[in-house]
Amino acid sequence: MERNQQEPTLFQEMDSGEKRLNELGYKQELRREMTLFKTLAISFSTMTLFTGITPLYGSSLQYAGPASLVWGWVVVSFFTWFVGIAMAEICSSFPTTGSLYFWAAHLAGPRWGPFSSWCCAWLETIGLIAGIGTQAYAGSQTLQSIILLSTGTNKDGGYFAPKWLFLCMYVSLTIIWAVLNTFALEVIALIDIISIWWQVIGGLVIVIMLPLVALTTKSASYVFTNFEVRADATGVSSKPYAVILSFLVSQYSLYGYDAAAHLTEETKDADKNGPIAILSSIGIISIFGWAYILALTFSIQDFSYLYDPSNETAGAFVPAQILYDAFHGRYHNSAGAIVLLFVIWGSFFFGGLSITTSAARVVYALSRDKGIPFSSVWRQVHPKRKVPSNAVWLCAAICILLGLPILKVNVVFTAITSICTIGWVGGYAVPIFARLVMAEKNFKAGPFYLGRARRPVCLIAFLWICYTCSVFLLPTYYPIAWETFNYAPVALGVGLSLIMLWWVVDARKWFKGPVRNIEIQNGKV
Repeated sequence: MERNQQEPTLFQEMDSGEKRLNELGYKQELRREMTLFKTLAISFSTMTLFTGITPLYGSSLQYAGPASLVWGWVVVSFFTWFVGIAMAEICSSFPTTGSLYFWAAHLAGPRWGPFSSWCCAWLETIGLIAGIGTQAYAGSQTLQSIILLSTGTNKDGGYFAPKWLFLCMYVSLTIIWAVLNTFALEVIALIDIISIWWQVIGGLVIVIMLPLVALTTKSASYVFTNFEVRADATGVSSKPYAVILSFLVSQYSLYGYDAAAHLTEETKDADKNGPIAILSSIGIISIFGWAYILALTFSIQDFSYLYDPSNETAGAFVPAQILYDAFHGRYHNSAGAIVLLFVIWGSFFFGGLSITTSAARVVYALSRDKGIPFSSVWRQVHPKRKVPSNAVWLCAAICILLGLPILKVNVVFTAITSICTIGWVGGYAVPIFARLVMAEKNFKAGPFYLGRARRPVCLIAFLWICYTCSVFLLPTYYPIAWETFNYAPVALGVGLSLIMLWWVVDARKWFKGPVRNIEIQNGKV
């Protein structure tokens, strides 16, 4: 009888991702029912086609003209592939929800593992929570333009949402994302499948339709070769510095592909499908993103008018003005521009929803290993829905706090974007550097393995990440004043100093990194 009871387990093949998870010392707690396509949809939605490019397009275009912006996307995409390939190899070996944080702990070894995972976990947590804020802010900015054009334009008495209403929109989006994330993961996965088609179809419509609707289009020579530093508008007169700043839109847009890694404990065959989702997301966004930049740039009617505070969109949102000029110029109304702005707003909505999902998973994983205050509260999984709902609401609350300065400060988006990028991308650097310097004999390769190529790939990826984090600390406008000051270095400096002080004074005594919830009796991790 005992033999018969055991027979089903002998013939039932365990999921490869779950098997590796058990080898690493973790039991399966979350539902593992997401397919490759669903995981890709969430990863793609986190990167998103519009949400990175749209809010920073205007400022990046202004620094050095169209050529620097257009070719900057190609350069950044090239180096992003090195980061993605390095992360795909690690994801294949360590398919856990903690992803970067877990990777850093195991790759750095027993001596440096706790400190590495501590740094990585907090960088990633800061980046992801700030990432929710960037989507909420940019989504509110797009909605502000939709309301303005729907009620008449800036020239015709349209309603331009004041700061208090802007903050209300920011808070409302954050709360809606948190509410949706309290439902079962299947709901989020379904929404993200809608998202990928929304962005693919919407992206194709905008990329194809916008240049066709515009009465005139810029020449290829203008788009690909025009380089002009506009020191009168930005205060930046140095050509190299202007080029560096014009690349920011691409560097801000081309990350987020680690979202697939955060969902590996819920993905079937995660040691194979996780890396595929990471690399596929980079490929899709690289192509579609460049096409979107080209469509906007070719469709410019009057460059200087885009930034005029007296134009139809109050000079507040350059892509909205480009859309308005195209549709109003041909059809003498703004209906088409409003529809396409709604498509872009939908992309922000889906992106914020996906980033909330990823942020909550990181907080859950860190609290599971007792790495944040009141861990017992944040690591709780809803008994019925099997989602870390408490972690979701913690992320939402902190995001709302980040947005409160909207009422008084004009450069909130610049600061939140810098904090998001440095935290999120900086978190990539820790496991990649650990993989670069570790002894190869200590690495258990997964199905995706770089072999001898791992050192040059990881070295280029690490140096690129260091460069990216550095440029987001730079001032973006001159002369430096309170209205134009990029306070991200101050905010990050204070926050990271407190986290490091906590480590030195207390956390190093008890924090050991990822904590197993399965006792390994046989086998080597």
